[in-house]
Amino acid sequence: MPFESLGEYAEALDRAGELKRIKTKVNPNLEIAEIMRRLMYSRDQPAVFFENVEGSDIPILGNAFGTIKRLQIALEIEDFTEIGNRIVELTKLSLPSGMLNKLKMLPKLSEISDYGPRYTESGPVKTIMQTQDANLNCLPVLKSFPSDAGKFITFGVTVTRHPNTGIRNLGVYRIQIIGDKKALIHWQTHKRGALHYEITKEQRKPIEVAIIIGADPATVLAAVAPVPEGIDKFLFSGIMRKKGVKLVRCNTVDLEVPANAEIVLEGYVDPDDIRMEGPFGDHTGYYTPSEPFPTFTLTGLMKRKDPIYLTTVVGKPVLEDAYIGKVIERSFLPLIQIFQPEVVDFAMPAAGWFQGLAVISIKKRYPGQAKKVMMGLWGMGQLSLTKIFVVVDPDINVHSVDEVIWAITTRSDPKRDTMVIDNAPTDTLDPASPLVNLGSKLGIDATTKWKEEGYAREIQQLAVVDDETKAVVDRNWKKYGFS
Repeated sequence: MPFESLGEYAEALDRAGELKRIKTKVNPNLEIAEIMRRLMYSRDQPAVFFENVEGSDIPILGNAFGTIKRLQIALEIEDFTEIGNRIVELTKLSLPSGMLNKLKMLPKLSEISDYGPRYTESGPVKTIMQTQDANLNCLPVLKSFPSDAGKFITFGVTVTRHPNTGIRNLGVYRIQIIGDKKALIHWQTHKRGALHYEITKEQRKPIEVAIIIGADPATVLAAVAPVPEGIDKFLFSGIMRKKGVKLVRCNTVDLEVPANAEIVLEGYVDPDDIRMEGPFGDHTGYYTPSEPFPTFTLTGLMKRKDPIYLTTVVGKPVLEDAYIGKVIERSFLPLIQIFQPEVVDFAMPAAGWFQGLAVISIKKRYPGQAKKVMMGLWGMGQLSLTKIFVVVDPDINVHSVDEVIWAITTRSDPKRDTMVIDNAPTDTLDPASPLVNLGSKLGIDATTKWKEEGYAREIQQLAVVDDETKAVVDRNWKKYGFS
């Protein structure tokens, strides 16, 4: 059964030996973030539960998704591509003709109907509801780096609704606290929450927003995932967990949130109230400079009786966001293969902060196909922000840096096999782009070249060991004295 709340997940981590409880008093100003970073950089360290937070009676859960094992526990799944396969099955679903075939489809239709959100009148998150006395500074919000502009909510799930279609979006955007009832939402121009905001801005009215801090793991991870336009993120959460999420209506805004959430901040973003947000030490390893962003005004707060504050820290890779990115990478491989069927595998190395570099292996059938794949992927959603694509043959393991470098240096010629596209969209956080949100792309075709692609030499033969010799050495390995 999927986890219904963050608390259930924390208990499961505790039972699995994946949670460290810290009873020593800790300070949310820099200290907690440094503890979390040191644990993540050490690799394979547990999630951490701070029970005694200075200035707050709310405990903090950090590094909750900081290993593949914990993510497998969170989603109750071993192979994350199964999530993408569920979406693919939805796209293929059509009722065949004939009563017998229709009857065969009923179990699948019933399963899919279970994915949709369920609505209820009340839930644990409505135990405590505040309006006039709601206060952002009652939360144990972290300051992560010394030159950060202040305290930032880093793992809040921001809920907005498309003003025209009504489809809901969940997004994780950093939120800078600037007062008891004021905060700044850093939703980058390419994000869906920013699109909803821009539409309401054109209509000259504010947009209602709910910010969830702590929910069931699938809902938190669904908020990070770049799902196709038109899919309600609560539905995607249901697909990930194979069970619909229970939702309740907010108290002061017309939005729904998980009934089992820990804390929910309600309010609106006013397009006429723009202030400077940042700097903030980000996942590129650099401080993001100050930029103008809209102001969130708190109108209400809902929470459980004993809520948990979920947070994360970012900085130079590899930190917790790298592992979450790996789930997204694996989950969306089947979707990429729908649009680019020649793709065999796909990897976004964590050191490239999941927007700087992607490696794709393809089964090549015609000249120039590697470039066709690059251009196709640059036209797909958030992949449009990827700075560098490297395309390799299927014999190359895209998850091995050594194999990828070998392919680049033995199968590509810089002049013939590199493609540069100028004046293209870039990630807002890219510290190297000449302009914010605008820069260049690099494509490297590291597949084996054909004569039609300008390879005039005789194609060289790979040096590989014959099967007979391998079998002899396999049989005698222990005789040689090796374990």
